[in-house]
Amino acid sequence: MKFLISLFALAGLLYLGVCVLLYFKQERLLFFPQKLAKDYQFTFGVPFQERWIKTSDGVPLHGLLFPATNSKGLIFYLHGNGGALDSWGEVAPFYTRLGYDIFMLDYRGYGKSSGQIQSQVQFLSDAETAYQQLLEEYPESQVILLGYSLGTGVAAWLAAQHQPKLLVLQAPYPSMRAMARHYYPWIPGFVVRYPLATDKVLPRVKAPVILFHGDQDEVIDYQLTLPLKAALKPQDQFITLEGAGHNNMTNNAVYQQLIERILSH
Repeated sequence: MKFLISLFALAGLLYLGVCVLLYFKQERLLFFPQKLAKDYQFTFGVPFQERWIKTSDGVPLHGLLFPATNSKGLIFYLHGNGGALDSWGEVAPFYTRLGYDIFMLDYRGYGKSSGQIQSQVQFLSDAETAYQQLLEEYPESQVILLGYSLGTGVAAWLAAQHQPKLLVLQAPYPSMRAMARHYYPWIPGFVVRYPLATDKVLPRVKAPVILFHGDQDEVIDYQLTLPLKAALKPQDQFITLEGAGHNNMTNNAVYQQLIERILSH
């Protein structure tokens, strides 16, 4: 009996230790930045401007603005959890050909951006600061918020705070806590310090919402995202891309056809 009690006690201590480690070190599991030298030269073959955003605590964040000819407005783009703008910027020409300027932000620690992501409040505040800076140049009625994967939670939160023209989410998730429950059911919800609860903020979004998700997504399970339909307004859309996985959605022919039709209105 003493052996069993000791065994359970050891297991409990190990479990507690793992939870504490996950709580304090989860940035390493959630964010996979690619650093770029400050003098890195981008080569996209299309016009672009490098922009700098100074956060509330003075950390400089880097972004790229790709202008379109005869611009209809701005796409404010929030990318996924890996890489940097040297790779994410490759999708920009598709949107500029549709007549929209596109601004892309590298989060703290990504690309040329300084600092490190330390909390959800900070993460969202940085996006808000960048968004406010772009609103000095574009009327919000001409701004489209577009988030991909990790960026969908941030884009949805921003849309709930403001009134953009449109919110587009590519491969969204209901929340990071729901993701944790799905893939790691042994992790208690309070351990997840970046809940990014899209399902909670979507009902507050007044703008039209378009969700795209591949039914073969190997990173964010398609079935996990289906409950987001309940948070949509009657005029919103949930679009399934049959046979599509998680990556390279912008190059998906069906996505391109549909988003071109949506943006043309």
